[in-house]
Amino acid sequence: MSDASKTAACGADYGADMELTLDVIGLVGSDMAAGLAFYRRLGPAIPAEADISPHVEFGLPGGIRLCWDTEEVMASFDPEFAAVTKAGRSSIGFAAASPAEIDSGYADLVAAGHHGHLAPWDAFWGQRYAVGHDPDGVTVDLFAQLPQ
Repeated sequence: MSDASKTAACGADYGADMELTLDVIGLVGSDMAAGLAFYRRLGPAIPAEADISPHVEFGLPGGIRLCWDTEEVMASFDPEFAAVTKAGRSSIGFAAASPAEIDSGYADLVAAGHHGHLAPWDAFWGQRYAVGHDPDGVTVDLFAQLPQ
């Protein structure tokens, strides 16, 4: 097993003097308006004027920020930047309060023309689960705990 996949209790003592806190999840898009329209359907009230911005930040409950940058922004400071064109290279997950919200949220995304990858199902690990892709191919998992 590689050190990268070990928990702190059994892993190597890398970065012992550094304490990291997850603060931001960044997504890169080829079309800011299309990407933001997709994520608005999942609930975040991202202002409409953000559609023309090259960089957008949105605070989520719990303090984590979800950010979007255009491919042009990324290329402006990273000369080796290359857009990923294959779906499934990264994923982001959203929890819902109920299994019914997964069904209706997934149906809404598909009805709006977004790619539904795996229709909602009751997963063996105890969640109602569905998977779609945003306009740039990021895998978006939707899940809610099933009743006991």
